[in-house]
Amino acid sequence: MGGKLVVFEGGEGAGKTTQISQVQAWLRDSGWVHRIQTALALPASEEPLCLTREPGGTDLGQRLRALLLDGSLTTAAPMQAQTELLLYAADRSQHVTQVLKPKLQSGYLVLCDRFTDSTVAYQGYGRGLDLNLIDQLNQIATAGLESDLTFWLDLEAEVGLNRVHQRLLANTSVDRMEADTLEFHRRVQSGFTALARQYPQRIVRVEAQASEVEVTQVIQTVLEERLKAWYPQLSPTS
Repeated sequence: MGGKLVVFEGGEGAGKTTQISQVQAWLRDSGWVHRIQTALALPASEEPLCLTREPGGTDLGQRLRALLLDGSLTTAAPMQAQTELLLYAADRSQHVTQVLKPKLQSGYLVLCDRFTDSTVAYQGYGRGLDLNLIDQLNQIATAGLESDLTFWLDLEAEVGLNRVHQRLLANTSVDRMEADTLEFHRRVQSGFTALARQYPQRIVRVEAQASEVEVTQVIQTVLEERLKAWYPQLSPTS
């Protein structure tokens, strides 16, 4: 039984991290994790569920993430757009080889915070880098791996940045991406919009301006349908 890669995408402040945590809890509570675990004949101590992220899903990736999101680089020594793109590609290559492919080959259900679509939206549409170049780098870094399902949490750039800025009131720092201009984040949102139109078979748009509970319900409903299609033999109604 092959594993499945479920990715969560979106602009700043869209709530990806919160929703991944909610999905993790739901997968356990609904019994899906246990059913997959039983089908794979895994010991009780080995849960076939992996939560990961880009950048930062490996030890090397954590160091690259610190560089990529370092807010001090915005003024002292701005990172060049191509440098940024190559660092993300390096993180992805390590992540795919070290984490994603081994987990998927073992039959795990992988929940990933950002993947290739973020690079297209941020470095392609946001930074204006060549989309063909980005596609080539993504192909090299992933060795052709694509998500089985991508949830795009769609939120107006202004609303997302307002959520981010609210964190400043709680003395939480803003990273380099979050600190970029509103115009940049509007371009990023347009990039995700274009991707959703181009790949409707794998990208599901979720209205992220709804309440947290409503967003969670939409994601769970869609994921439940996909899980039943992916694992018909494990469906509780089968």
